[in-house]
Amino acid sequence: MEDTMRTERIKQLVEEKKERYIALSDAVWAVPELGLKEYESCKLLVRALKEEGFAVEENVDDIPTAFIATYGTGRPVIGLLAEFDALPGLSQEAALPEHRPLVEGGPGHGCGHNALGAGVVAAAVAVKDYLKEYPMAGTVKVFGCPGEEAGWSKMFLARDGFFSDVDACFTWHPGNCNSVQGYSSNANICVYFTFHGRSAHAAAAPHLGRSAVDACELMNVGVNYLREHVPTEVRMHYAYQNAGEKAPNVVHALACLKYYIRAPKMATAVEVLERVKDVARGAALMTGTTCDIDVTAGMSDFMANDTISKLFEEAFTLAGPPQFDEEDERLAKAFWDQLTPSERNAGMMRINLSYPDGGKYRDTVLVKDIGPYFRIDKYVPGSTDVGDVSYVTPTGQLWVTCYANGTPGHSWQVTAQCGSSITHKAVVCAAKAMALATVLSFERPEEVNAARRELAERTGGVYVCPVDPGKKPVIP
Repeated sequence: MEDTMRTERIKQLVEEKKERYIALSDAVWAVPELGLKEYESCKLLVRALKEEGFAVEENVDDIPTAFIATYGTGRPVIGLLAEFDALPGLSQEAALPEHRPLVEGGPGHGCGHNALGAGVVAAAVAVKDYLKEYPMAGTVKVFGCPGEEAGWSKMFLARDGFFSDVDACFTWHPGNCNSVQGYSSNANICVYFTFHGRSAHAAAAPHLGRSAVDACELMNVGVNYLREHVPTEVRMHYAYQNAGEKAPNVVHALACLKYYIRAPKMATAVEVLERVKDVARGAALMTGTTCDIDVTAGMSDFMANDTISKLFEEAFTLAGPPQFDEEDERLAKAFWDQLTPSERNAGMMRINLSYPDGGKYRDTVLVKDIGPYFRIDKYVPGSTDVGDVSYVTPTGQLWVTCYANGTPGHSWQVTAQCGSSITHKAVVCAAKAMALATVLSFERPEEVNAARRELAERTGGVYVCPVDPGKKPVIP
């Protein structure tokens, strides 16, 4: 089909149904659920796909809110990655530039995954509608991937072979700019250290006790001294999951720490993890306790695939940027005006990685330009389990402006704007870009094959998962 006609038809197909997918984004936004417990959100997305004739497999890999929806026949097989989990404590009224939680202390979509999932569904449906009008070989699969913030289902799906028949994947994420990601992210390993001691009366017979809390404290001290002797880029974070009983006159027999260990590459994170394990064992030895070490999840660094990302960039350029109006600009300005200079500076990190001349957007409230794709040997300090998919199949990730430049990530401000008209425009934009990229992949199987060769050359066919086979995600 002629390029212009194809592009316009796919864009039109998205436009024809855009209101139902804007409503889907808002519906998921209205029922924010934490990772691996997104039962209502999952139902909304699955229902939308079933109504459009997709064959849906639920409870994938024994993860209750994971699903795979399929339409089409033959190759290439293109995956679209949907997320839909929220974050704790970020409840907020939609489109309101002042902090007003809907539920005090409740969760909220402070990373915009409500829009992410809805945009993916809209793209898949547009591809389905296009295939009905213009039949061709090709299969689109929507992967419902719960727990991106905590739980990391994509790692389990990648480890267990659910992407083995997928030729390439596309996804998107709400952000403060418009670009196909050419930079990396930190690998991350989640590990629990549970110390077991012996309880005793802390005044009458302290010598009989063995304190698990003491072991945790000593472990944390040891890790803090370790920080000087690991690569500069490594990050180690911890939080108590169980800090013993409330009574101070008891030697506490049980305590647990949860650690995240991040590094630019998984191999480095694994090396540091072994040293952290030794610190934990030392703390147990010093306190006469024992320590159970449980690696429950991990996320690989994201590896941009040049071939598939350039195809994605082409599709994004054809689709065009979000079509913001004056009301969107006014709303974004209301959030922008509240930001501190430090917050605005922090917001430039992703922009500087996405545009060769990113500095010119320093005072742009709502970024509308589409940046060119270019691979850069830098990374963002955060992590995503999209990285695991990128190691097993060529993967392109798109960022689309959903909120005012400089808006802090994982904040009530993101929750507010991701329930607003600004993000509605981004959902439509992302859907068009992903639908176009999928159809281009169907039409150009040789480019998809080239992307797979690129992946094999860069990885040697090796994907390192830090979690043992058979281990399932921890559902809170």
